[in-house]
Amino acid sequence: MKIPLLQILAVTMSPMAIGQIIPQPQAKAYFSHDEAGNQIYRGDLPLIFSRVAPKDDEIPEVKAELATLQETQNNTMSESQFWSHINVYPVPVKDVLTITWNEKVNDLIADIGLYEQSTIHWVFQNARISSLDRKVQIDMSKQYMGVYILTFTLKDGRRLSKNITKI
Repeated sequence: MKIPLLQILAVTMSPMAIGQIIPQPQAKAYFSHDEAGNQIYRGDLPLIFSRVAPKDDEIPEVKAELATLQETQNNTMSESQFWSHINVYPVPVKDVLTITWNEKVNDLIADIGLYEQSTIHWVFQNARISSLDRKVQIDMSKQYMGVYILTFTLKDGRRLSKNITKI
């Protein structure tokens, strides 16, 4: 049985056969480590600068952003301060739950909601805070006994919650 020379050349010259016969060049990988031995760079190009990258607080743009973030955090109210301006009574509740708040937190509130903990069924939800006149009364007489979660969603995105017991 004669195998044509053309078939032999086609099989041996295929890219797969060439890769097996002639090894393909491997790409070099370069690494850089810090003083503690942690790898800080891996790539196919050598690290051409010896200066360590500047810290975040050394870059002017980042410095300004950090300053505004710190100022915003100083202006925001903590959770305990927020709850000191909110009155929720009576707890445990039997018939009507009353929630009042003062003008210091009125501008911070975006949404108020009350839902049952076990079913996540909303009993009350209102996003029109200006129409509430800093007071909400929720009829709980037809609700089942259990734990309900009162949530305040603030305009800065935080969600503060408190457990309310229904007897």
